Amino acid sequence: MRRGHRPSQAAGGRIRFWGRHAVIAALANPEREVRKLWGTREAVDALAVQLPSILPVTFADVADLGRMVPSDAPHQGLVIEVDPLEDIWIGDLIEHGRDDRRPLVVLDQVTDPHNVGAVLRSAAAFNALGIVTQDRHAPPESGALARAASGALELVPWVRVVNLARALEEIAEATFWRVGLAGDGPVVIGEAFNEAKVALVLGAEGEGMRQNVKSHCDLIARLPISPRIESLNVSNAAAVALYAEANRGNR
Repeated sequence: MRRGHRPSQAAGGRIRFWGRHAVIAALANPEREVRKLWGTREAVDALAVQLPSILPVTFADVADLGRMVPSDAPHQGLVIEVDPLEDIWIGDLIEHGRDDRRPLVVLDQVTDPHNVGAVLRSAAAFNALGIVTQDRHAPPESGALARAASGALELVPWVRVVNLARALEEIAEATFWRVGLAGDGPVVIGEAFNEAKVALVLGAEGEGMRQNVKSHCDLIARLPISPRIESLNVSNAAAVALYAEANRGNR
């Protein structure tokens, strides 16, 4: 039985990914259904040992591939059509990380696919348990997001929930220490951690976290950046916070 806060329904329809990292990662993910592949003969030949024998493959030239993806998208000679990944329940994700100390990343209304993709990439780099977003205010899976994630979309579990505040309550019940990031935080990020597992909560650029989400954090922390710059891009902030969490035992 699936446990915990119910996710919203995954978006229907197939998606096109492009670029070597996104394509290779999708092919390697047993949870991903890859339906078709188009590629130059050189690019497909380089993947020959990784291609399932039943996968339909169509050879195409660079110009034809360019017409299948957004303008100027760096397809690197490869385009695939995939099904969206199945929903993940937050209770299942928490249970999966029950016996380790991997952090969670929670994004409040971060809607830019490039930012979410970059956060996924940092989450993979620092071995995060997963990311959590509110479904209605987060981008769907897309080629642009998969490209920005550089393969991490297939590696890092992504939970989409209906109500982020309720999800944060469930995260707290699982003994995570919820650290929100904001420029007015009373402590710097390196001082925000204790012995508990950590959930890092970040808001959208400009607006930041909504007040209801902020009130569901145990502590608000700031990044120790120069006063010459007001803030960091949310994906850069996530990378810094994940690095700080990964190195908290070294202080």
